[in-house]
Amino acid sequence: MGLHGSKHPHQAQIVMLGLDGSGKSTLLYKLKYNESVITVPTVGFNVEMLETEARGPGLTVWDVGGQQRMRPHWKHHYPGTEALVFVVDSWDRRRLDEAKKELHQVLRSGSLKSLPLVVLANKQDLPGAASPQEITHRLDLRRVCGNRDWFVQPCSGRTGVDLEEGFRRVAYMLKTSLKQTKADIKNTVKQLKPKAITMMTKTQGLGCS
Repeated sequence: MGLHGSKHPHQAQIVMLGLDGSGKSTLLYKLKYNESVITVPTVGFNVEMLETEARGPGLTVWDVGGQQRMRPHWKHHYPGTEALVFVVDSWDRRRLDEAKKELHQVLRSGSLKSLPLVVLANKQDLPGAASPQEITHRLDLRRVCGNRDWFVQPCSGRTGVDLEEGFRRVAYMLKTSLKQTKADIKNTVKQLKPKAITMMTKTQGLGCS
């Protein structure tokens, strides 16, 4: 994954959400610039463009503030979104129920129906951080994500470990989804052609009678 802007003709819009303090901005700047920065709570949003492999889509990542007063505004970033990244502080188990509540509300939005989801289980460098299995269970992902592709990626925004893997997973899901969409369109066209020919034959028969 390149980290210096995008040269791809298609830029996929990714919305990155999560509670305040989950480390969204820290991991994004680490991924983009390979720098550990001290961030303040995001008021509004940050936007960064990331490159992926040559055949994959570029990613335009919208890092939206996670403070409670900002969460009602998350929905304004949903239109045009092609995948969702939700960041969780794996070390702070006290807020996992709050994270679950907010994530489930996000996934109920019609604008995000069936879109792929990657949960970044951040702060894995801290002792005692919850495992991906525990995050999966605490967020009830198997039930709530029954109609979409999803994945939990352990990572550390501070050290950068496995951050690229998380966004590669996003790109892979998008690429797979695009292939499936093209295949569905192709199959639909194949099904429509015989029907159109049949309808034309019937119409011609009626005209001759």
